[in-house]
Amino acid sequence: MVLSDRVNTFGQWLFRRFGERVHKISLDAGFTCPNRDGAKGIGGCTFCNNASFSPNHRAAPLAAQLASGRQAIARRTRAKRFIAYFQAYTNTYDRVERLRALYEPVLAEPDIVGLAVGTRPDCVPSEALDLLARYRARGLEVWLELGLQSAFDDTLARVNRGHGLADYRAAVAAAQRRDIPVCTHLIVGLPGETEAHYHATLDTVLDLGVAGLKLHPLHVVKHTRLAQQWRRGEYRPLEMAEYIRIAADLIERTPPAVVYHRVTGTASRDILLAPAWCSMKWNVLNGIEGELRRRGHAQGQFARPPEIMKEVKYVA
Repeated sequence: MVLSDRVNTFGQWLFRRFGERVHKISLDAGFTCPNRDGAKGIGGCTFCNNASFSPNHRAAPLAAQLASGRQAIARRTRAKRFIAYFQAYTNTYDRVERLRALYEPVLAEPDIVGLAVGTRPDCVPSEALDLLARYRARGLEVWLELGLQSAFDDTLARVNRGHGLADYRAAVAAAQRRDIPVCTHLIVGLPGETEAHYHATLDTVLDLGVAGLKLHPLHVVKHTRLAQQWRRGEYRPLEMAEYIRIAADLIERTPPAVVYHRVTGTASRDILLAPAWCSMKWNVLNGIEGELRRRGHAQGQFARPPEIMKEVKYVA
């Protein structure tokens, strides 16, 4: 059995949409973040060391990053088409002219079928959304990835996010007006939160309308304030069994039409402090599939009736 037998995974969704394997290539376009450059704050989120999720070639030109990504994917699969994933930091945090100058040469590559843009809910001006909408109108695959993490403003303040739920509501509504699909990032295990928080956050996101989700376990990486809190005994990471059970619970509550772009997150061993299992992606994925199989359940098993949820507008 594989995870996609029980979860509407992004990989299988892309296969159904394009009739072949399509993979993301992660890109670092040299953006920063308003929570680092002083516009909103200094130092970023308490858990953020961007090396934990950015490519290994920060200074490389985008064309070189694409070439490197193609080679890496070729070693694992036979994918010949790709989505350019502007991942590192806040990828709408600049003037629209610079965004266009970064996005369009990548989209001009013949094997690039679209782009995913990772950003913050407080950094999606109308000009950037209009640009993404024009790409959609050209038939390109486009996803706006919003890092919400939690629907609780006290949690967001605790981890120094620099935005609140109101920013997310506004960003989602603006994207929906332009028919841009939103993939929302949620973190399980944030300081001060319990399972009730995770379920309430999921319900909030679903009520507002979302086309995709990413689940991440919170992990402690070097050179972060969270690392200092962990060393002082002020933060306890989740155990792998806890995360697997919670992820399965959330997946069961998610309507089948919502696409799971990711159900876990990892960090490389050279920067990961805790928990150690966050370096073992396949153990976690297999664990989630195994837990759903043990229950005899799949995504949507306990989803609320659609008539009490806001309609998800994006359909492939």
